[in-house]
Amino acid sequence: MIAPASSDSPLPVSISTARGLVEYASAGQGPTVLALHGAMGGWDQSMILARTLDLTRFRAVALSRPGYLGTALAAGRSADQQADLYAATLDALGLERVAVLAVSGGGPSALRFALRHPARCWALVLVSSIGEPMRGRLPLSARLAMWLGRQAWFAERLRRRLARDPEAPARRAILDPALRARTLDDPEAGPLFRALLASTTERLPLRIEGTRQDVRAGRAPAPPLEDVRVPTLVVHGTADRTVPFARHGAALARRIPGAELLALEGGEHVALFTHRALIKPRMDAFLRAHAPAPVESEVTAPLR
Repeated sequence: MIAPASSDSPLPVSISTARGLVEYASAGQGPTVLALHGAMGGWDQSMILARTLDLTRFRAVALSRPGYLGTALAAGRSADQQADLYAATLDALGLERVAVLAVSGGGPSALRFALRHPARCWALVLVSSIGEPMRGRLPLSARLAMWLGRQAWFAERLRRRLARDPEAPARRAILDPALRARTLDDPEAGPLFRALLASTTERLPLRIEGTRQDVRAGRAPAPPLEDVRVPTLVVHGTADRTVPFARHGAALARRIPGAELLALEGGEHVALFTHRALIKPRMDAFLRAHAPAPVESEVTAPLR
């Protein structure tokens, strides 16, 4: 039996499922929300995403998706297989239903979970998520990073570069200097944003297989979004250069029946941090409106 979830300093554990070992961490108390990171991620970035939640109202289960950190790629090589892995993880944890909170490259498998296991998904929140097949080639810098990323020396070089100029990644992620400064100075968003940027250089070789798979999954045909029957909130920045708003966020909100859209004017791909003051209350209200009645075994008991 795993110790009760803590919102202070959750540590990852691995659990055996019908599809293989899955690494996760949990924090908070209340109806459960499954948090799914994007490319170059892992359970640590899923937990950063989950910090958008009020963890006095919700319990977060933050996964390492297949190919990331402690979850092997063999556990789910496609978005459909990953969706089935999430269902198997719920079985192993003794959970009947969850909401799913996904960001960026976590979106395709979250959508497949809602389609393949609708009875187990009480709500869906998609943040800066892929909604249509991605177009064009990856930038050369991204292709080189994935090629070199398996090498420990390359990760160490990135860490040294980050130590010399800790705001360089932030400058690339947030073009507007004033918005960047406000975000980095924010007492809540700033530390989380810095933690996200720093995490990509930690155990970098263990994040590459999953990222390569996410690139492939992002180019696959979109699922039948019109068949999604789960309450859905789409959160997307209108100035997202990585996952453009019109092709992805607006399309998701248009095609998913009844979906709500929070369009963040001027928000880029990291709008989760730059527009946190808008996102948090909307996400909290949406999840509280759709949360199922409390179930003692899922709300207060340790996850097993």
